[in-house]
Amino acid sequence: MLSIIQLDKIDKSFRGNLLFEQASASFESGRIYGIIGHNGAGKSVLFKMICGFIKPDRGLIHIDPKYRAKRSSFPRNFGVIIDRPGYIPGRSGFDNLKKLADIQRIITDKEITDVMQRVGLDPESKQKVKHYSLGMKQKLALAQAIMENQEVLLLDEPFNGLDQASVSNIRDMMLEYKKVGKTILLTSHNKEDIDLLSDHVYQINQRKLDQLY
Repeated sequence: MLSIIQLDKIDKSFRGNLLFEQASASFESGRIYGIIGHNGAGKSVLFKMICGFIKPDRGLIHIDPKYRAKRSSFPRNFGVIIDRPGYIPGRSGFDNLKKLADIQRIITDKEITDVMQRVGLDPESKQKVKHYSLGMKQKLALAQAIMENQEVLLLDEPFNGLDQASVSNIRDMMLEYKKVGKTILLTSHNKEDIDLLSDHVYQINQRKLDQLY
């Protein structure tokens, strides 16, 4: 397996706290990786560094060249949930995804409809996003992360706010993605999510990334 993301002796302070010090990790294609650690350990910051939203203070992050975009620090074919995406509150879920899809114009309305149904949302609903429940907003974030058939997914707490049936549905979807060669990095406070899905687990511990298995 080839490493598609390599962290080499990363240091990072964020909001006055030293989160990572000489931290290294390697993520290979076609695997699911669980990232665990206490609140504030730096899981979201780690994902933001991998995506190029923020830079490490020291050290290097290597991304497989095939994912490097020419005019953006954000890697190609990466889908992410980090924090919650900003949506137009007075528009429907479909309208919001359509507006995002229009940026690259690589998927059709039918594909948006299909992905909404896959995560458990009604694409025909006119309900405005501002009236969505926490679980519905989470499903919309998932739909946004996967709708352009991204090959690498970085999902920070993807099960947050979901009922058990929806959790089972999204777990199944992730396992299906792994079968077709997609790579997933995910965080979850639920040990069951990590144990059921992960091929490998890294723990943020004393500012390092310790591979547990």
